[in-house]
Amino acid sequence: MQRLWGNVILVLLAALVIASCGEKRERGRGADEGSRKEVITQKGSDTMILLAQRWSEAYAKKHPEIQVQVTGGGSGTGISALINGTTEIANASRPMKEEERKQVREKFGGDVVEIPVAKDGIAIYVNESNPLEQITVEQVRDIYFGKVKNWKEVGGPDQDIILYGRENSSGTYEFFKEHVLDKGDFAPQTQTMPGTSAVVNAVSKDKGGIGYGGEAYTQGVKQLKLSGGGGEAVAPTEENIRSGAYPLSRNLFFYLKSAPAGATKDYVDWVLGPEGQAEVKAAGYFPLN
Repeated sequence: MQRLWGNVILVLLAALVIASCGEKRERGRGADEGSRKEVITQKGSDTMILLAQRWSEAYAKKHPEIQVQVTGGGSGTGISALINGTTEIANASRPMKEEERKQVREKFGGDVVEIPVAKDGIAIYVNESNPLEQITVEQVRDIYFGKVKNWKEVGGPDQDIILYGRENSSGTYEFFKEHVLDKGDFAPQTQTMPGTSAVVNAVSKDKGGIGYGGEAYTQGVKQLKLSGGGGEAVAPTEENIRSGAYPLSRNLFFYLKSAPAGATKDYVDWVLGPEGQAEVKAAGYFPLN
C-alpha cells in the first residue's frame, strides 16, 4: 500500500511539473508575441542619416510598438532600394531623376511620392587656419575642375589646394555636380570620401583642404560665404537657406513608391508635424516652415 501511494504521489508531482512547464511556455510565447513590433524601413542619404536617426529614436518613445530602421549608403542607394522593394522610404538629398521615377512606375504601376521633409544647404568647407572668408560658385567650379590649384589664385594663402569630395552614389555629389560643376567632371585628383563626416574630418586636418557637404556637419572646419552670378556672398544660415539667398540651398526628401498608409503614414505625418520638425532644428538642419 505504501508503494502504491508513493507511485501516486510521483505521478501527481510529475503532472504538476509538466503543467508548470507548459504554463511557462505559454507565458513565454505570449511575451514574444507582445514584443513583436511593426517595422518601417528607411534607407539612403548619408547627409540625412543623423536626422533620420533622431526621428527614429524620438518617434519610438511615443510609439514603442513601431520600430523605424534607419540605414545610410547614399541617396542613390536608398532610391535603388525603393525601386527594388527593399525599403519603404528612401531618404534623398537630391530630387529623383526621371529615369528612376520611370522605374518606379514600371515596377509598381504608379508615380513615386515625393515628400520634402527638411531644408539644407551645401556648405563649402576649408581648414580653420585658412584666412579666406568667401568664394564664388565660379571659383569653386574652377577649383574642382582642377583649373585653380593654389589658394592664392582666389585670394587665399600661397598653398596648394587639396580636393575632397563624395562618392558618386551620394545625393550631395549629384547636387554639387549639377549646380556647381554644371554636370562637368571632377578633377581626377579629387579624393573621394565615404560620407560627409569623413570629408569634414579630412579638411579639418589638412591646411590646404577644401570639401563640401551638409551645413549641419560643420564642426572643426570653416564655412565660406558663397556668391553666385555676381550676387552678394552670404553664409549658409537658416534665413539665407530658407529664403533661397544662399546659392546651394536644397530640400531633403522622403520618397515612397505609393501614398503612405497605416503606421508609415502616421510616421510621415509626425515627421512633418511640430515634433518632427523640432528634431530637424535640433539636428542642425532647417524646418520646412
